[in-house]
Amino acid sequence: MTIPRLELISHHLCPYVQRAAIVLAEKGVPVVRTMIDLANKPDWFRAISPTGKVPVLKVGDADVLFESSVIAEYVDEITPGSLHPADPLAKAKARAWMEFGSAILSDIAGLYGAADAAGFEAKRTALRERFERLEGEVTGPYFAGESFGMVDAVFGPVFRYFDTIEPAAAVYVLDGLPKVGAWRAALAARPSVRDAVAPDYPSRLLDFLRGRKSHLSRMIADAGL
Repeated sequence: MTIPRLELISHHLCPYVQRAAIVLAEKGVPVVRTMIDLANKPDWFRAISPTGKVPVLKVGDADVLFESSVIAEYVDEITPGSLHPADPLAKAKARAWMEFGSAILSDIAGLYGAADAAGFEAKRTALRERFERLEGEVTGPYFAGESFGMVDAVFGPVFRYFDTIEPAAAVYVLDGLPKVGAWRAALAARPSVRDAVAPDYPSRLLDFLRGRKSHLSRMIADAGL
């Protein structure tokens, strides 16, 4: 199958963009990355994105896909092999855990956006419970064993948040979860995960977190960062 020219409309910090970029890299698909400022969206982007969100994948000269999971599935289907298991039930379960990963991203947004200590602790507790559930599901070294799959593409961006939040604010959600910790390390070492963001991602994320005017922002300021 001839793969059309692909352009991934991106933002430097968006975890859903990273998800799509990871799958593109894993499947060896050439892609042009175009970064936009979501606070000042170009008119051309507004015209092609029904949701006003990234990622958007431009396919050839006329077609556009939006939503990261849709983009990931499309890329997987137009290339040899699959990042999904072949068994229909196993594939459905993988998709369910992908949704679980998206729910964790929502909780992370709640964590860094919480206005006060009570809201922050509620989100930290919710995140801890989700990762405790994952501890019983991870096979290792990746989510379902030796092969990197779609679930792993979802969780690479999840764990990346904690690489910045932990040292900046001494917030440790993942301590005492050895399987999750080993999975996190395996994903961090994966080239597709590592290269889904630019080298300045940690500083960009820290600047973003500082500017939220949230409880976490104040914790970072108190740490002198």
